Amino acid sequence: MNTRFDNNSYNVGEGPHRNWDDYKKLGFISAGQGIRWRDAMAGFQKGDVVAAYLKNHGFVGIGVLTDRAKPIREVTIKGKPLLSHNLSCSRMSDNAESNELCEYVAPVKWAAAVERGHAKWKTKAGIYTTTHVRASLDGQPKTIAFLEKEFGVNVRELVA
Repeated sequence: MNTRFDNNSYNVGEGPHRNWDDYKKLGFISAGQGIRWRDAMAGFQKGDVVAAYLKNHGFVGIGVLTDRAKPIREVTIKGKPLLSHNLSCSRMSDNAESNELCEYVAPVKWAAAVERGHAKWKTKAGIYTTTHVRASLDGQPKTIAFLEKEFGVNVRELVA
């Protein structure tokens, strides 16, 4: 089965440059502030299914990328530049003019997303997580089944 989960567990990695509240509200994911994180975002493709994991909380969303990642200065959401939105994360614009250091942003259509306080998690259930920006969920049937049940989505339908 091709789930398009090839490299598609996404670690939200909240901090001074990214915030789940912005991602959920405006429909995007990002990483940057270094070549390694930029390159991780560049690995995502339009149409990929992503499952967003927020460390110390659990899974907070599952959706489909509607485009590839671009430098934050080139991204528009809801008809205006992303950086002109009222963002919870005030430092997303750091290094915006640097192709190596800026945040790279990929738009997401969330099939399901929850507030951090309602993150989906089950202790000692064999659910896969990672500290990397992206990681494969292929070969992780327990995690995929958990996501489908908790978010009420069918991964096969998302990749169709």
